[in-house]
Amino acid sequence: MSHGFEMKPAVAGIDPDTPAWLRPLAQALHLANRVMVFLGMLALLLASFVLTYSVVSRYVTKASTDWQDEAAVFCLVGATFLCGAFVQSLRGHVGIEAMAGLLPRSLNRLRLALVDLMCTAFCAFFAWKSWTLFHEAWAEGQTTSSSWAPPLWIPYVLMSLGMTLLSLQLLVQLSARLNGLFGKQGAQA
Repeated sequence: MSHGFEMKPAVAGIDPDTPAWLRPLAQALHLANRVMVFLGMLALLLASFVLTYSVVSRYVTKASTDWQDEAAVFCLVGATFLCGAFVQSLRGHVGIEAMAGLLPRSLNRLRLALVDLMCTAFCAFFAWKSWTLFHEAWAEGQTTSSSWAPPLWIPYVLMSLGMTLLSLQLLVQLSARLNGLFGKQGAQA
């Protein structure tokens, strides 16, 4: 009897324990993450060029550099948030593994599922709050306080998109972990 937990061959970058009904989302996230990493690399390059230009122009011409600083910050915000789901897909975040050696394997797997659940809940809340900030900035026409005054919806939409991607990535990974913990035993029974 199938509960949506049947085993499928592993697709590159997708946990084989991912439930069948979530595989299309996992594949879409895999592609989106690759695009976001490319955009993140471009944003980091652009930020480095802008900051280098800022230093040179300030030194040579004594020019004001308000726009350069904010443009670089916007690029860095975008790179940071939009690439978060990619880092999570690799499980490349910093983790403290002191408990892993002390707990039995089954309890450690349960601990990891609880950590994934808490991270998913936190990131989903953060994504929701980011979208509310984006909406406020867009609706009220908020800008930064500098003389350049770019719209604040730009960094907020980057943050919102990034946290939404991260939340979806965590949800897919949580589902795969729970499927690995409980799905196969239920399917075998």
